[in-house]
Amino acid sequence: MSERVVPVTANSLCKMKSQGQKFSCLTSYDAAFTQVIDHAGVDVILVGDSLGMVIQGHATTVPVTMDDMLYHTRAVARTCQRPLLMVDMPYMAYASVEQALVNATRLMQAGAQIIKLEGDGVQLEIVAELTRRGIPVCAHLGLQPQVVHKLGGYRVQGRGDAAAQTMLDDALALVQAGADILLLECVPAALAARITQAVDIPVIGIGAGGDCDGQVLVLYDILAITPGKRPKFSKDFMQDASSIADAIKAYVDDVASGAFPAPEHCFE
Repeated sequence: MSERVVPVTANSLCKMKSQGQKFSCLTSYDAAFTQVIDHAGVDVILVGDSLGMVIQGHATTVPVTMDDMLYHTRAVARTCQRPLLMVDMPYMAYASVEQALVNATRLMQAGAQIIKLEGDGVQLEIVAELTRRGIPVCAHLGLQPQVVHKLGGYRVQGRGDAAAQTMLDDALALVQAGADILLLECVPAALAARITQAVDIPVIGIGAGGDCDGQVLVLYDILAITPGKRPKFSKDFMQDASSIADAIKAYVDDVASGAFPAPEHCFE
């Protein structure tokens, strides 16, 4: 008899946080890669709207639609067994509470187990209502790719005392509203550590230092097949690997041991 697979849940990640265990998250957009990622021991799979850039060839995530996210969520869900399956709400799919409920429901019915949305304190009402309806939420703070045009580019967020305090306040408010997980992108490592210590829910970092409870990267970045320059916060895990599976396993192991991210992958 094969060993029973115990699925990862938001509660599992909370337990890992309380025990000081680091967990890994990786993007996936199809069934084949998902199976490899699952077998490598990744704890969370993110069907990211990053697919707009790495699969569709867009310059940003803005063109990604709900139909795109639903298609890729269904494909990933078919072979995802152990990891928690997190899915991005695409650009303007949650411009109101009512719209957020409709689209989050569609994603959950497609196989998502937790919904990720970008935004700060302005999303409190949406987070609270999704939580009230039993839909798990990951709140994404820091660099928010969906509003990159407003931000003026892909820039580190939370630098300076005022900006840091605002992000900390937003994080605490989102937790109070019911967020199950926080994700911090391109945030100074010291601020990310402060936020991680201040909340009792898991915090996932990407370019946010090694003190976050978990780490997430884009699959294509760690396999060195993303067009253009690889982000500072990522690493080419294929360089010393003999296969894709080995590269993903190396990522999982380095996150668990604390070897990744190293100082060169972090921001001050």
